[in-house]
Amino acid sequence: MFSNITRGTVQHIRRSISRGGQVGAPTRSLMTLKSHKYSAHATAHGQGRNGKVKSDDDIGLELRLAMPKSLGGKGDGQNPEQLFAMGYAACFLSALQMVASQMGKTDMARNAVIHTQVHLGQPEGMDGFGLEVEIQVEGVQDEELINAGHASRFEARCRSEGVESIGGHFP
Repeated sequence: MFSNITRGTVQHIRRSISRGGQVGAPTRSLMTLKSHKYSAHATAHGQGRNGKVKSDDDIGLELRLAMPKSLGGKGDGQNPEQLFAMGYAACFLSALQMVASQMGKTDMARNAVIHTQVHLGQPEGMDGFGLEVEIQVEGVQDEELINAGHASRFEARCRSEGVESIGGHFP
């Protein structure tokens, strides 16, 4: 059973200053932050999903992207959905362990494993592409703890912006 299925496209667009002080480049944001504790920076170049991505932070990760075979590509590189799935799983695990500590249930989340699947496809009733994320929480039976982990994540705040969530878990 899945602990959470999230789908939807958040399209809150705000104007900002970007690229050398140029005003007017649209950016997408889920919310406005009072302060920034960390900022990740990434650059994509080449042929989009068959190009390269690079981060310019502490370690400087660089990956060659390739369209998956199921989408007509060679499948000989990473793709954005893989990267999103890995990041989402890691962030949710951190949130679950954080709230477990706050609730005095640290032992319950110590050996938790989070599995994610990110699906790319056409959303119902909308044009273009959308993402569907399935999250499986393994090793945690406490529904209150899982729900608290969900509530502590930014995605819980996104529901008001058009993201839908459904709960559950598996052993």
